[in-house]
Amino acid sequence: MNKKLWSAVFLPLLLLGMICISACGKTYEALPIDEKVDICAICNMQVKDDAFATQLTTKDGKTYKFDDIGCMHKWKEQNGTGNIGMDFVRDYNDKAWIEYSKAYFVYDSSIRTPMAYGILSFKDKTSAEAFVAEQGIGKVLTAEELNQHNWKQSKAMDNMDHMKEHTAEEGDNKQHSDMKDSGGHK
Repeated sequence: MNKKLWSAVFLPLLLLGMICISACGKTYEALPIDEKVDICAICNMQVKDDAFATQLTTKDGKTYKFDDIGCMHKWKEQNGTGNIGMDFVRDYNDKAWIEYSKAYFVYDSSIRTPMAYGILSFKDKTSAEAFVAEQGIGKVLTAEELNQHNWKQSKAMDNMDHMKEHTAEEGDNKQHSDMKDSGGHK
């Protein structure tokens, strides 16, 4: 075969094929959590570098981080899942990043999580079942089952919100009584 023909025709086609193959096999990796700057894309709370952190990366490379798996679920409800390249959760035991679809989950409304969704992630079914056996609470779910889950925050969260409102009212009342005591000026 003529070297010029090879260089002019086949080499560019070979390179184009390699580019297409590499684009189709795009890999996504979880990014480290930086507690100083990372805030939840839904609730705007600080994302801690702990077992509750989750994240997803869109196909166009934008990464969103969350302080609770429930917040990631809310993001998916609001934005859809068609543009998600990969979503990640953390193993409750060792904080290793796991692909959401490969993880197992434990749900119980009494489990305390940052936004009170009561869901923990595990890298395998054995770890999830061991947690349930040790704690005596919870139900093991696959990612598919979790997608059908009734995403409600526990009553503990409602009580915390009520307590914040109550504390704010007390603060307002204290300010008003301080203003009365000082002739209305502070």
